[in-house]
Amino acid sequence: MIRRTFLAMTTALAFAAPAFAGGHGPKDIVDTAVGAGTFNTLVAAVTAAGLVDTLKGEGPFTVFAPTDEAFAALPEGTVDTLLLPENLEQLTAILTYHVVPGKVMSTDLSEGLTAATVNGADVTITLDGGAKVNGATITTADIEASNGVIHVIDTVIMPPM
Repeated sequence: MIRRTFLAMTTALAFAAPAFAGGHGPKDIVDTAVGAGTFNTLVAAVTAAGLVDTLKGEGPFTVFAPTDEAFAALPEGTVDTLLLPENLEQLTAILTYHVVPGKVMSTDLSEGLTAATVNGADVTITLDGGAKVNGATITTADIEASNGVIHVIDTVIMPPM
């Protein structure tokens, strides 16, 4: 009896171990972005703006995440200027313009769809020539996280002034 129980428990643990190998389930949006290695500037900006805890929160959130290359394409000095403490409000406005409350998968996108961002302003989805948000191409869609989804974009989108 003890041998059977031991074998059953060992088998159950052997099958359960892979599920816990990387932690306790899927990573949140911030940890997923950090792990990707292509969002270093975005993560630095989110940290500087004090938004890490929010994006690690329950959500769900949809994040249109610009790559490091997208930030590098901004005029020289823009990122450094935005990261200064006196520009925190502007940085926060830009970052929250990349976040939509709720989990919006690529299959939910339609031509002309508008969505209110956490910033309060709307973004518009177009599908002609591939999925875009405010003209930024969605290069990789539907990266699922425990508290939402990330869609990788090739341009930093700016909120209306």
